Amino acid sequence: MGSRSGTLATAAIALAITVSLVLYPDLAFQSALRGLRIWWFVVFPALLPFFIAGQVLMALGVVRFLGVLLERFMRPCFNVPGVGAFVLSMGLASGYPIGAVLTAKLVRQKQLNVAEAERLMSFCNTADPLFMAGAVAVGMFGQPVLAGAIMATHYLAALGTGFVMRFHRREEQSADVAAGDNSRGFLSRAVSALIEARDEDGRAFGQILADSVMDSIRTLLLVGGLIILFAVVLAVLGRVGFISLVTFPLAFALRPLGISIGSVHALVAGLFEITIGTQQAARASGSLLGRLVIANMIIAWSGLSVAAQVAAVVHGTGIRLKPYLFARVIQALLAGALTFWFWNPAWGREKAVVPAWASRAVATLVVHLRWWGVFEWSWALLGLMLVLLGLVAFVSSVLPGMHAWRLRV
Repeated sequence: MGSRSGTLATAAIALAITVSLVLYPDLAFQSALRGLRIWWFVVFPALLPFFIAGQVLMALGVVRFLGVLLERFMRPCFNVPGVGAFVLSMGLASGYPIGAVLTAKLVRQKQLNVAEAERLMSFCNTADPLFMAGAVAVGMFGQPVLAGAIMATHYLAALGTGFVMRFHRREEQSADVAAGDNSRGFLSRAVSALIEARDEDGRAFGQILADSVMDSIRTLLLVGGLIILFAVVLAVLGRVGFISLVTFPLAFALRPLGISIGSVHALVAGLFEITIGTQQAARASGSLLGRLVIANMIIAWSGLSVAAQVAAVVHGTGIRLKPYLFARVIQALLAGALTFWFWNPAWGREKAVVPAWASRAVATLVVHLRWWGVFEWSWALLGLMLVLLGLVAFVSSVLPGMHAWRLRV
């Protein structure tokens, strides 16, 4: 009965959207064109190099190499193998949905089981730094100094979500990547793992590169179609009054918290699409603190558009979408709470409690390096992440007893 009801509901929604497209063809066309521009000028050039690089590094065995180095860090903290550190660094550097894409690839290569993949995907599919610093802080709020607080909030909430989700199906673990002959040094075992992974793949480098390009373009075409579709759906829902219908009762319920109706409207829009939701939050009436809380929650939630992209790229792997959506709710709540922690809750002052030097440093980068494109920002952050992961791997290898550290709750 439940399946039958779900089928009927899905068919009714699809029919209603189709009828709306017929009734508002101009709106549908303009919305589709806007979604196409976002995909072609922003998403495609931002993600294609990372998609290709990620698949090439997997085929060359570099991911297995990092897995051995970072097993002692990733397993205790997040209950995932060391290869998850590669996915985490790529996700932090390039944004949605590369974390889900690489996680699905590792499942297909049997370097992760389904439970580990669900834990990893819950916190490695994050917003990119260029969007948070450039688009949100500078473009939407018009205050570069907010970039530090927005990025810190998002990344800390993501890591906190990863720690919470480590208990998801926690007894299901694959064999440790680092397991084996512990008489050798960790670097020697990592090199051996790299060579073994390369031998297992067996393809020539030219074939690896060609396959990586084709697979990446195929995935990005899928992502682009979903971006265009959700741009049209959200515009139609706004035109038929659905957004307003949901906004007013929710605004009435949240009125005691001092949240303006404009912020609630942004929250509802952000339920579907992250960019439109954060833009409306920045433009809403009310205090800066309230608008920033809503914006950070929307960025953490990421929208049903991103969830649809995740569902599409993990199809056929056995990874379920429910744990991912549950993790998005956790991260949104953590992001909202951390925003109050980073910002003085005295509504009259709203002074950041982030260290002044950190705020000034990020603001200087955003203002003076705005000429940087997507590649510069993303690759710079990726390089920083890899350096940090290298330091973590070194420390975890030399500290006595680190290999036996496990969190037991």
